[in-house]
Amino acid sequence: MTVTWKEITLHNQEAFKEAMAIYDQAFPIDVREPHDVFQKSLRTGSYRFLVGMEGEEVLSFATGHYLKEVNAGFIVYLLANPLVRSRGIGGQTLLKLEEWLEEDARSAGHDSIEAIILETEKPELVHTEEEKADCVKRFRFFNRHGYREAEGVHYVQPPLFEGQIPVPLSLFVKSYQQTAPSRERIAEYVQAMYRDKYSLANGVDQAILTDLLAKI
Repeated sequence: MTVTWKEITLHNQEAFKEAMAIYDQAFPIDVREPHDVFQKSLRTGSYRFLVGMEGEEVLSFATGHYLKEVNAGFIVYLLANPLVRSRGIGGQTLLKLEEWLEEDARSAGHDSIEAIILETEKPELVHTEEEKADCVKRFRFFNRHGYREAEGVHYVQPPLFEGQIPVPLSLFVKSYQQTAPSRERIAEYVQAMYRDKYSLANGVDQAILTDLLAKI
């Protein structure tokens, strides 16, 4: 399988509709973000939208923000086309997005990115055994790629749209430093995540974000 990597930008929307079709298939409508949130993210200037393709077929996509203020990356989505799962495309896509985020760090004047963060569901909070098994698989996948769950951090995902309630999630961190980041430093990462993703792209009220941040 030969993968061609493309980046979706405001001025190059090739494969956007195909990527959104995979996204809509992967998530039920009650937790699915409107497609215009992806477009708003592209306008922030710190957003990466990676698409893996084979010919004209979209194999995978991943999105993330480079959080310049804290020199860290925040991976928002990592999805593989159901037709090509178990062929290693998820890992390849993750590694490529990490490379791009590291490039952003170097472009910002750093020798290396400090950390990359992502959020995922807690196995104890899902509703079915199948969903729990999927959570465990994701945990193992992220562990294999160097991500470790942030212990002692009470992380909550802000509401993705009006009417949704905040959701407790697990926060995973891949550190590029000799020591793992402190709880206080992780709180700074989260503050930057809240601003760049949930405030600028999703339009979450600042009062909500401030309240959630105080509970970490």
